[in-house]
Amino acid sequence: MATSSKTKPATGVVAATKSKSTVAAPAAGTPKSAPAAKPATATAAKSASAAAPATSAATPLPLTVDPHKRYGPLTEAEILAMPESAYMNKDQLEFFRAKLTELYQHIIANASDTGEHLRDVEVATDPSDRATQEEEYTLELRTRDRERKLLKKVEKALRMIDDGSFGWCEETGEPIGIARLLARPTATLSIEAQERRERRRKLYGD
Repeated sequence: MATSSKTKPATGVVAATKSKSTVAAPAAGTPKSAPAAKPATATAAKSASAAAPATSAATPLPLTVDPHKRYGPLTEAEILAMPESAYMNKDQLEFFRAKLTELYQHIIANASDTGEHLRDVEVATDPSDRATQEEEYTLELRTRDRERKLLKKVEKALRMIDDGSFGWCEETGEPIGIARLLARPTATLSIEAQERRERRRKLYGD
């Protein structure tokens, strides 16, 4: 009888131990989920801090290497500081005329240099050297083709300055904007109109 009475408390202890371990299991799992959230927060903080420099770096994009270089009566810094009421006045048109003329002359000089280089190249006898020459030749021709297309756009922009339509969107008639024209002086569409055109091309392949 004494033996059986001793056995019963032992069984109760085991049961209590099991119940304690069963209850403790969720508690042990709870701290594990809490540290898991910390790396996510740290990652978000890192991504946020990484995004901040990108925004600040995008600010000077409209300016070229030398924002104080003068085109006609103005510099790029001066034309950006002008009020909206002065948009496409005489001074601004002269500024873009000088800028486009410089770009035109640069393209012509590049095309001349490319032509002379292609004429001066001697055909290599080694097959591998000849393959390299042909690849370089193809790249130069592609570059020249892009410059030829850009030259047409420059000529069109200069004509638009003469007829007074430069700086205004061809589709909407709204201002293209000084910042956009500084970055791309041959632009004929506002950013919104350009985005709509690109979406149409993606949809219809036009």
